[in-house]
Amino acid sequence: MAHVTRIKAHDPAKPHDGESKPKDLKPEKVENPEKIEKTIKPKKEKKVKKEKKNKDGAKKPFILFRPFVAFGRYLRDSWRELRQVRWPNRKITWKMVLAVFVYTALFVSFLVVVDLLFDWLFNIILK
Repeated sequence: MAHVTRIKAHDPAKPHDGESKPKDLKPEKVENPEKIEKTIKPKKEKKVKKEKKNKDGAKKPFILFRPFVAFGRYLRDSWRELRQVRWPNRKITWKMVLAVFVYTALFVSFLVVVDLLFDWLFNIILK
């Protein structure tokens, strides 16, 4: 039989103040290790059934209906996802639209400047 020891951090009978540390951290011998081993039960393995089932636990449909079932499942899952979306209010939506317009204007101006720079460089090199 295996020797089991139990370690306590502090004695629960004595109040523990935050400044002092517990004096002894001695292992405590367990008198009846069989009792502990009996409480730990091994998990039983589940038997796997050989029926044709999908993730939801339903039987697989006939092969001609599978595309329709898959499309229906797609629509159902998409609707569930859309219900979980937290949609922005009107004020936040306009702020985001303005941010997109500002970013687009900055990016277009950057591309125009880079295009003019390369045009100038190629004209110098090729002339």
